[in-house]
Amino acid sequence: MAIHFQGFGMSRLSIQRPDDWHVHLRDGEALKAVVGFTAQRFGRAIVMPNLKPAITTTDMAGAYRRRILAALPADSRFQPLLTLYLTDTTSADEIERAHAAGFIHGVKLYPAGATTHSAAGVTDIRHVHDALARMEKLGMRLLVHGESTQAEVDVFDRESHFIDSVLAPLLDRFPALKVVFEHITTRRAVEFVRTARAGVAATITPQHLLHNRNAIFNGGIKPHFYCLPILKREHDRQALLEAATSGSPRFFLGTDSAPHEQATKENACGCAGMFTAHAAIELYAEAFESAGRLDRLEAFASHFGADFYGLPRHAERITLVKETWTAPPQYAFGQGALIPYRAGEPIAWRLAQMRSRA
Repeated sequence: MAIHFQGFGMSRLSIQRPDDWHVHLRDGEALKAVVGFTAQRFGRAIVMPNLKPAITTTDMAGAYRRRILAALPADSRFQPLLTLYLTDTTSADEIERAHAAGFIHGVKLYPAGATTHSAAGVTDIRHVHDALARMEKLGMRLLVHGESTQAEVDVFDRESHFIDSVLAPLLDRFPALKVVFEHITTRRAVEFVRTARAGVAATITPQHLLHNRNAIFNGGIKPHFYCLPILKREHDRQALLEAATSGSPRFFLGTDSAPHEQATKENACGCAGMFTAHAAIELYAEAFESAGRLDRLEAFASHFGADFYGLPRHAERITLVKETWTAPPQYAFGQGALIPYRAGEPIAWRLAQMRSRA
Protein backbone atom coordinates (compact mmCIF):
# COMPACT_ATOMS: atom_id res chain seq x y z
CA MET A 1 0.00 0.00 0.00
CA ALA A 2 1.24 3.47 -0.87
CA ILE A 3 0.69 6.51 1.35
CA HIS A 4 1.88 9.75 -0.22
CA PHE A 5 2.07 12.98 1.76
CA GLN A 6 1.70 16.26 -0.05
CA GLY A 7 1.61 19.93 0.90
CA PHE A 8 -0.85 21.63 3.25
CA GLY A 9 -1.22 18.48 5.34
CA MET A 10 -3.01 16.55 2.57
CA SER A 11 -2.32 12.85 2.08
CA ARG A 12 -3.24 10.34 -0.58
CA LEU A 13 -3.87 6.69 0.11
CA SER A 14 -3.73 4.14 -2.73
CA ILE A 15 -4.97 0.59 -2.11
CA GLN A 16 -6.08 -2.38 -4.18
CA ARG A 17 -9.77 -2.10 -4.86
CA PRO A 18 -11.62 -3.40 -1.78
CA ASP A 19 -14.70 -5.62 -1.47
CA ASP A 20 -17.71 -5.35 0.82
CA TRP A 21 -18.40 -8.73 2.38
CA HIS A 22 -21.82 -7.75 3.79
CA VAL A 23 -24.22 -5.26 2.21
CA HIS A 24 -27.97 -4.73 1.76
CA LEU A 25 -28.90 -3.53 -1.72
CA ARG A 26 -32.70 -3.90 -1.42
CA ASP A 27 -34.73 -4.21 -4.63
CA GLY A 28 -36.74 -2.22 -7.16
CA GLU A 29 -36.41 1.55 -7.02
CA ALA A 30 -34.51 1.31 -3.72
CA LEU A 31 -31.90 -0.90 -5.38
CA LYS A 32 -31.48 1.60 -8.21
CA ALA A 33 -30.99 4.38 -5.66
CA VAL A 34 -28.16 2.77 -3.67
CA VAL A 35 -26.27 0.17 -5.73
CA GLY A 36 -24.09 2.79 -7.42
CA PHE A 37 -22.50 3.84 -4.13
CA THR A 38 -21.26 0.31 -3.47
CA ALA A 39 -20.23 -0.28 -7.09
CA GLN A 40 -18.17 2.92 -7.13
CA ARG A 41 -16.03 1.84 -4.18
CA PHE A 42 -15.97 -1.94 -4.22
CA GLY A 43 -15.16 -4.59 -6.81
CA ARG A 44 -17.49 -7.18 -5.31
CA ALA A 45 -20.02 -7.43 -2.50
CA ILE A 46 -21.75 -10.21 -0.64
CA VAL A 47 -25.41 -9.24 -1.05
CA MET A 48 -27.84 -10.07 1.74
CA PRO A 49 -30.95 -12.13 0.85
CA ASN A 50 -33.49 -10.69 3.33
CA LEU A 51 -35.87 -9.23 0.79
CA LYS A 52 -39.64 -9.66 0.74
CA PRO A 53 -39.99 -12.44 -0.23
CA ALA A 54 -36.64 -13.73 0.99
CA ILE A 55 -34.14 -15.19 -1.49
CA THR A 56 -34.55 -18.84 -0.48
CA THR A 57 -33.85 -20.65 -3.76
CA THR A 58 -31.18 -20.67 -6.45
CA ASP A 59 -33.67 -19.50 -9.07
CA MET A 60 -34.68 -16.53 -6.91
CA ALA A 61 -31.02 -15.64 -6.37
CA GLY A 62 -30.36 -15.77 -10.10
CA ALA A 63 -33.28 -13.44 -10.81
CA TYR A 64 -32.13 -11.03 -8.11
CA ARG A 65 -28.61 -11.04 -9.53
CA ARG A 66 -29.98 -10.06 -12.94
CA ARG A 67 -31.90 -7.16 -11.36
CA ILE A 68 -28.77 -5.93 -9.63
CA LEU A 69 -26.73 -6.08 -12.82
CA ALA A 70 -29.48 -4.24 -14.72
CA ALA A 71 -29.41 -1.43 -12.14
CA LEU A 72 -25.65 -0.81 -12.54
CA PRO A 73 -24.12 1.84 -14.79
CA ALA A 74 -23.36 0.46 -18.26
CA ASP A 75 -19.57 0.56 -17.75
CA SER A 76 -19.56 -0.94 -14.24
CA ARG A 77 -17.46 -4.03 -13.55
CA PHE A 78 -18.94 -4.54 -10.09
CA GLN A 79 -19.75 -8.16 -9.24
CA PRO A 80 -22.66 -8.96 -6.90
CA LEU A 81 -22.03 -12.16 -4.96
CA LEU A 82 -25.37 -13.70 -4.08
CA THR A 83 -26.45 -15.57 -0.96
CA LEU A 84 -29.31 -17.85 0.04
CA TYR A 85 -31.57 -17.19 3.00
CA LEU A 86 -31.49 -20.25 5.28
CA THR A 87 -34.88 -21.40 6.59
CA ASP A 88 -36.05 -24.34 8.69
CA THR A 89 -36.96 -26.14 5.45
CA THR A 90 -33.89 -25.43 3.30
CA SER A 91 -32.93 -28.78 1.79
CA ALA A 92 -29.51 -30.26 1.15
CA ASP A 93 -30.53 -30.54 -2.51
CA GLU A 94 -31.11 -26.76 -2.68
CA ILE A 95 -27.65 -26.23 -1.20
CA GLU A 96 -26.28 -28.48 -3.95
CA ARG A 97 -28.06 -26.44 -6.62
CA ALA A 98 -26.79 -23.18 -5.14
CA HIS A 99 -23.22 -24.41 -5.14
CA ALA A 100 -23.46 -25.66 -8.72
CA ALA A 101 -24.84 -22.30 -9.92
CA GLY A 102 -21.48 -20.63 -9.33
CA PHE A 103 -22.82 -17.17 -8.43
CA ILE A 104 -23.99 -18.02 -4.89
CA HIS A 105 -21.14 -17.60 -2.43
CA GLY A 106 -22.76 -18.18 0.94
CA VAL A 107 -25.84 -19.12 2.91
CA LYS A 108 -27.19 -16.67 5.47
CA LEU A 109 -28.32 -17.76 8.92
CA TYR A 110 -30.80 -15.32 10.46
CA PRO A 111 -32.21 -16.46 13.78
CA ALA A 112 -35.94 -15.84 13.39
CA GLY A 113 -36.80 -12.30 14.48
CA ALA A 114 -33.19 -11.14 14.83
CA THR A 115 -33.35 -8.16 12.47
CA THR A 116 -35.11 -6.63 9.44
CA HIS A 117 -37.07 -9.19 7.37
CA SER A 118 -35.85 -12.12 9.47
CA ALA A 119 -39.23 -13.58 10.39
CA ALA A 120 -38.64 -16.50 8.01
CA GLY A 121 -35.29 -17.28 9.62
CA VAL A 122 -34.20 -20.38 11.49
CA THR A 123 -36.17 -21.14 14.66
CA ASP A 124 -33.89 -23.96 15.86
CA ILE A 125 -30.43 -24.74 14.50
CA ARG A 126 -31.22 -28.47 14.67
CA HIS A 127 -33.72 -27.99 11.84
CA VAL A 128 -30.93 -27.15 9.37
CA HIS A 129 -28.32 -29.79 10.21
CA ASP A 130 -28.77 -31.56 6.86
CA ALA A 131 -28.26 -28.31 4.93
CA LEU A 132 -25.20 -27.45 7.04
CA ALA A 133 -23.71 -30.90 6.52
CA ARG A 134 -24.02 -30.47 2.74
CA MET A 135 -22.46 -26.99 2.97
CA GLU A 136 -19.56 -28.43 4.95
CA LYS A 137 -19.03 -31.11 2.30
CA LEU A 138 -19.14 -28.59 -0.58
CA GLY A 139 -17.07 -25.88 1.11
CA MET A 140 -19.89 -23.31 1.08
CA ARG A 141 -19.63 -20.53 3.65
CA LEU A 142 -22.21 -20.03 6.38
CA LEU A 143 -22.80 -16.34 7.10
CA VAL A 144 -24.13 -15.86 10.61
CA HIS A 145 -26.18 -13.08 12.15
CA GLY A 146 -25.03 -13.97 15.64
CA GLU A 147 -27.76 -12.98 18.06
CA SER A 148 -30.08 -14.95 20.33
CA THR A 149 -33.63 -13.67 20.03
CA GLN A 150 -35.31 -15.11 23.10
CA ALA A 151 -37.31 -12.49 24.98
CA GLU A 152 -35.42 -13.11 28.22
CA VAL A 153 -32.02 -12.30 26.65
CA ASP A 154 -31.00 -8.66 27.10
CA VAL A 155 -30.49 -6.89 23.76
CA PHE A 156 -26.91 -6.00 24.72
CA ASP A 157 -26.16 -9.65 25.60
CA ARG A 158 -27.64 -11.30 22.51
CA GLU A 159 -24.30 -11.78 20.76
CA SER A 160 -22.55 -13.37 23.73
CA HIS A 161 -25.54 -15.63 24.40
CA PHE A 162 -25.51 -16.77 20.77
CA ILE A 163 -21.82 -17.69 20.95
CA ASP A 164 -22.44 -19.99 23.91
CA SER A 165 -25.78 -21.47 22.91
CA VAL A 166 -25.46 -21.81 19.11
CA LEU A 167 -22.16 -20.88 17.52
CA ALA A 168 -19.64 -22.77 19.67
CA PRO A 169 -21.63 -26.04 19.52
CA LEU A 170 -22.15 -25.53 15.76
CA LEU A 171 -18.42 -25.23 15.11
CA ASP A 172 -17.82 -28.41 17.09
CA ARG A 173 -20.52 -30.35 15.26
CA PHE A 174 -19.32 -29.27 11.81
CA PRO A 175 -15.53 -29.01 12.18
CA ALA A 176 -14.85 -28.26 8.50
CA LEU A 177 -17.70 -25.78 7.93
CA LYS A 178 -16.43 -22.33 6.94
CA VAL A 179 -18.20 -19.65 8.98
CA VAL A 180 -18.29 -15.86 8.85
CA PHE A 181 -19.48 -14.33 12.12
CA GLU A 182 -20.92 -11.20 10.58
CA HIS A 183 -20.88 -7.64 11.94
CA ILE A 184 -19.43 -8.58 15.33
CA THR A 185 -19.94 -5.98 18.05
CA THR A 186 -18.36 -7.15 21.31
CA ARG A 187 -15.00 -7.85 22.88
CA ARG A 188 -16.31 -11.35 23.58
CA ALA A 189 -16.90 -11.95 19.86
CA VAL A 190 -13.41 -10.68 19.00
CA GLU A 191 -11.84 -13.08 21.49
CA PHE A 192 -14.00 -15.95 20.24
CA VAL A 193 -13.06 -15.46 16.58
CA ARG A 194 -9.39 -14.89 17.34
CA THR A 195 -9.11 -18.23 19.16
CA ALA A 196 -11.59 -20.27 17.10
CA ARG A 197 -10.65 -23.23 14.95
CA ALA A 198 -9.50 -22.74 11.38
CA GLY A 199 -12.22 -21.68 8.94
CA VAL A 200 -13.81 -19.03 11.17
CA ALA A 201 -13.68 -15.32 10.35
CA ALA A 202 -15.66 -12.15 11.08
CA THR A 203 -16.72 -8.92 9.42
CA ILE A 204 -16.69 -5.55 11.18
CA THR A 205 -18.76 -2.49 10.22
CA PRO A 206 -17.62 1.15 10.18
CA GLN A 207 -20.26 2.22 12.68
CA HIS A 208 -19.08 -0.30 15.26
CA LEU A 209 -15.50 0.93 14.82
CA LEU A 210 -16.46 4.60 15.17
CA HIS A 211 -19.19 4.64 17.84
CA ASN A 212 -20.34 3.13 21.08
CA ARG A 213 -23.93 2.92 22.29
CA ASN A 214 -23.90 6.47 23.67
CA ALA A 215 -24.42 7.65 20.08
CA ILE A 216 -27.96 6.27 20.13
CA PHE A 217 -28.95 8.40 23.13
CA ASN A 218 -26.76 11.51 22.90
CA GLY A 219 -29.12 14.50 23.21
CA GLY A 220 -32.20 12.33 22.71
CA ILE A 221 -33.08 9.14 20.83
CA LYS A 222 -31.13 9.07 17.55
CA PRO A 223 -32.90 6.57 15.27
CA HIS A 224 -30.27 6.79 12.53
CA PHE A 225 -27.75 5.21 14.93
CA TYR A 226 -30.04 2.26 15.59
CA CYS A 227 -28.78 -0.92 13.94
CA LEU A 228 -28.75 -4.61 14.76
CA PRO A 229 -26.63 -5.88 16.32
CA ILE A 230 -26.91 -2.72 18.39
CA LEU A 231 -23.89 -0.54 19.20
CA LYS A 232 -22.18 -1.69 22.40
CA ARG A 233 -19.91 -0.31 25.16
CA GLU A 234 -16.70 1.65 24.61
CA HIS A 235 -14.50 -1.29 25.62
CA ASP A 236 -16.22 -3.32 22.91
CA ARG A 237 -15.55 -0.61 20.30
CA GLN A 238 -11.91 -0.50 21.32
CA ALA A 239 -11.64 -4.29 20.98
CA LEU A 240 -13.17 -4.16 17.50
CA LEU A 241 -10.81 -1.39 16.43
CA GLU A 242 -7.82 -3.35 17.70
CA ALA A 243 -9.00 -6.48 15.88
CA ALA A 244 -9.67 -4.69 12.58
CA THR A 245 -6.28 -2.98 12.61
CA SER A 246 -4.33 -5.95 14.01
CA GLY A 247 -3.39 -7.48 10.67
CA SER A 248 -5.17 -10.74 11.54
CA PRO A 249 -6.72 -12.33 8.41
CA ARG A 250 -9.68 -13.49 10.50
CA PHE A 251 -11.17 -9.96 10.43
CA PHE A 252 -12.23 -8.14 7.28
CA LEU A 253 -14.52 -5.46 5.88
CA GLY A 254 -18.29 -5.80 5.83
CA THR A 255 -20.29 -2.59 5.99
CA ASP A 256 -23.76 -3.97 6.74
CA SER A 257 -24.93 -0.80 4.97
CA ALA A 258 -28.72 -1.03 5.26
CA PRO A 259 -30.85 1.68 3.66
CA HIS A 260 -34.32 2.52 4.97
CA GLU A 261 -36.69 5.24 3.87
CA GLN A 262 -36.68 8.20 6.27
CA ALA A 263 -40.24 7.65 7.43
CA THR A 264 -39.51 4.05 8.46
CA LYS A 265 -36.53 5.16 10.56
CA GLU A 266 -38.06 8.23 12.19
CA ASN A 267 -41.15 6.79 13.81
CA ALA A 268 -42.33 5.05 16.97
CA CYS A 269 -41.03 1.68 15.72
CA GLY A 270 -38.04 2.62 13.62
CA CYS A 271 -36.26 0.06 11.45
CA ALA A 272 -32.78 -1.15 12.36
CA GLY A 273 -30.01 -0.27 9.93
CA MET A 274 -27.48 2.43 9.07
CA PHE A 275 -26.77 3.54 5.50
CA THR A 276 -23.01 3.96 5.08
CA ALA A 277 -22.43 2.88 1.46
CA HIS A 278 -22.10 6.49 0.26
CA ALA A 279 -18.82 6.84 2.20
CA ALA A 280 -17.94 3.31 3.23
CA ILE A 281 -14.22 2.98 2.52
CA GLU A 282 -13.70 6.60 3.57
CA LEU A 283 -15.17 5.82 7.00
CA TYR A 284 -12.88 2.83 7.45
CA ALA A 285 -9.96 5.12 6.61
CA GLU A 286 -11.06 7.42 9.43
CA ALA A 287 -11.19 4.52 11.88
CA PHE A 288 -7.79 3.14 10.88
CA GLU A 289 -6.26 6.60 10.98
CA SER A 290 -7.60 7.08 14.52
CA ALA A 291 -5.65 3.98 15.53
CA GLY A 292 -2.50 5.11 13.71
CA ARG A 293 -2.70 2.09 11.40
CA LEU A 294 -3.60 3.33 7.94
CA ASP A 295 -0.90 1.03 6.60
CA ARG A 296 -3.09 -1.95 7.54
CA LEU A 297 -6.29 -0.79 5.83
CA GLU A 298 -5.48 -2.44 2.49
CA ALA A 299 -5.16 -5.93 3.96
CA PHE A 300 -8.39 -5.57 5.96
CA ALA A 301 -10.36 -4.08 3.06
CA SER A 302 -8.84 -5.71 -0.02
CA HIS A 303 -7.05 -8.95 0.90
CA PHE A 304 -8.42 -10.93 3.83
CA GLY A 305 -12.05 -11.24 2.66
CA ALA A 306 -11.09 -12.28 -0.85
CA ASP A 307 -8.69 -14.85 0.54
CA PHE A 308 -11.31 -16.30 2.90
CA TYR A 309 -13.87 -16.61 0.10
CA GLY A 310 -11.28 -18.15 -2.23
CA LEU A 311 -11.50 -15.32 -4.78
CA PRO A 312 -8.67 -13.39 -6.45
CA ARG A 313 -7.57 -10.04 -5.14
CA HIS A 314 -8.24 -7.12 -7.48
CA ALA A 315 -5.54 -5.67 -9.73
CA GLU A 316 -7.42 -2.37 -9.93
CA ARG A 317 -6.68 0.28 -7.32
CA ILE A 318 -8.58 3.12 -5.69
CA THR A 319 -7.23 6.36 -4.28
CA LEU A 320 -8.42 8.17 -1.16
CA VAL A 321 -7.53 11.78 -0.48
CA LYS A 322 -7.32 13.31 3.01
CA GLU A 323 -9.78 16.06 2.17
CA THR A 324 -12.89 16.88 4.16
CA TRP A 325 -16.28 16.83 2.44
CA THR A 326 -19.83 17.05 3.75
CA ALA A 327 -22.32 14.26 3.32
CA PRO A 328 -25.60 15.48 1.82
CA PRO A 329 -28.62 15.78 4.12
CA GLN A 330 -30.47 13.12 2.14
CA TYR A 331 -30.58 11.05 -1.02
CA ALA A 332 -33.58 10.19 -3.19
CA PHE A 333 -34.90 6.74 -2.31
CA GLY A 334 -37.83 5.52 -4.34
CA GLN A 335 -40.76 7.78 -3.50
CA GLY A 336 -39.12 8.98 -0.30
CA ALA A 337 -35.79 10.08 1.15
CA LEU A 338 -32.78 8.22 2.56
CA ILE A 339 -30.84 9.84 5.39
CA PRO A 340 -27.19 8.77 5.18
CA TYR A 341 -24.76 8.37 8.05
CA ARG A 342 -23.11 11.74 8.77
CA ALA A 343 -25.88 13.61 6.94
CA GLY A 344 -24.80 17.25 6.75
CA GLU A 345 -21.61 16.46 8.65
CA PRO A 346 -17.95 16.25 7.62
CA ILE A 347 -16.13 13.11 6.47
CA ALA A 348 -12.34 13.30 6.60
CA TRP A 349 -11.44 11.20 3.54
CA ARG A 350 -12.68 11.44 -0.05
CA LEU A 351 -12.65 8.88 -2.83
CA ALA A 352 -10.52 10.36 -5.61
CA GLN A 353 -10.23 7.97 -8.53
CA MET A 354 -9.72 4.40 -9.64
CA ARG A 355 -7.02 3.21 -11.98
CA SER A 356 -5.72 -0.11 -13.24
CA ARG A 357 -2.33 -1.41 -12.16
CA ALA A 358 0.26 -0.98 -14.89
